Amino acid sequence: MQMVRVEDAIGNVLCHDITRIVPGEFKGEAFKKGHVICEQDIPTLLKLGKEHLYVWKLKAGFLHENDAGLRIARAVAGHGLALSEPSEGKVNLIAKHDGLLTINEEFLTGINSIEEIVVATRNHNRPVKQGDKVAGVRVIPLMIDEQKIQMVEEIGQKVEVAAVTPYRSYKVGVITTGSEVYHGRIQDKFGPVVKAKVAGFGCKVLQHILVPDDAAKIAQAVNALIANGAELILTTGGMSVDPDDVTPSGIKKAGAQIVTYGAPVLPGSMLMVAYIGKVPVLGLPGCVMYHKTTVFDLLLPLVLAERRITRPLIVKLGLGGMCLECDVCQYPACSFGTGA
Repeated sequence: MQMVRVEDAIGNVLCHDITRIVPGEFKGEAFKKGHVICEQDIPTLLKLGKEHLYVWKLKAGFLHENDAGLRIARAVAGHGLALSEPSEGKVNLIAKHDGLLTINEEFLTGINSIEEIVVATRNHNRPVKQGDKVAGVRVIPLMIDEQKIQMVEEIGQKVEVAAVTPYRSYKVGVITTGSEVYHGRIQDKFGPVVKAKVAGFGCKVLQHILVPDDAAKIAQAVNALIANGAELILTTGGMSVDPDDVTPSGIKKAGAQIVTYGAPVLPGSMLMVAYIGKVPVLGLPGCVMYHKTTVFDLLLPLVLAERRITRPLIVKLGLGGMCLECDVCQYPACSFGTGA
C-alpha cells in the first residue's frame, strides 16, 4: 500500500472507501475499496477534496479481486448455472432453471484448501428454483497471485463442481392400497397429496388405481401401469408391518428389484424403493399423507433428475434424516436430508 497523487493513481487499486456527502440529500460511498481508478474518476475525486489516495499498484502475475472472482466462478459453475456480476470481489452462481443442485464435495474441499480462495455453496442434492442463489465465490485479498486461480481452474477442468440438473417430466402411475378405501368405507386422502406433489414438478399422473389389501392385485396394478406407459410408480398405504399391510409383497410379486425396505429418515422410515427395469417404484409410508415434509420430498427430486436410487444413497440420508417438524416448514432451506 502506498500514497500517491490522485492524478498518478490511474490503473491502481483503491485501498479504502471514499464517501460523498451532499448536505440534506445524500451520504454514501462514491468509490468502494477495491475500485480500480480510471482517468474519468479524477475530476470527481478532486471535487471530493481528495488530492492523494492510498492504493495498491497492480503487479504482473496478480489479479484484482473482481477478475479473480469471475475466473473462480467460471471454473466452479457447471451446467444449469449463470453468474452474477462481481461486487466487491464476490460472484454468485444462480440457477438457470428449476432442478436438482449437485455439489462435488471432494473437489469443493480441494478448492477451499487453496489459501485465500473462498467457495461457499448450498447443500448437495437439494431442489432449487430458477433464480435461486446456490453458491458464492470470492478471494480474501484485493489482489491475489494468479497461480492460485489457475489451480482452481485446473480442478474445474476435471469435473463440474456445482451444477443444476433440470427435472424430467415423468408419466406417473399412482396405486392406492387399502381395503377400507377400495370398498368406499373411507375417502382416499393419500392419492390427492401425492398427485399434488408430482404435479408441482411438472409431472403428469397417467392413471390412479385403487386396490384392496391383496398382494396379487397390487402386483397386477403395478404391471398394468407399466404396460400403459408409466415411467414412475407410487404406491400409497399398506407399508407397515401389520399383517394386512401387503404392499411390499405386492411390489415384490410384480417382479421388482428391491433396493431397500426401510430408510433412516423420520418421518418416512417405512419407505420401499424398487425398480422394474428402469421404472422406479416407490412404496410411500403413511406419513407422506399428513406430514408437510418427509422422505418422499428428499427422493422425488432425485428420481425426477434421473438419479438412480441406491442403497448407499439411502443409508447416507441418516445424517440430517430427522425432520424437526417446524411450525413453519422451511424445507429445503434447513438441515433435513443434508446427508444425501
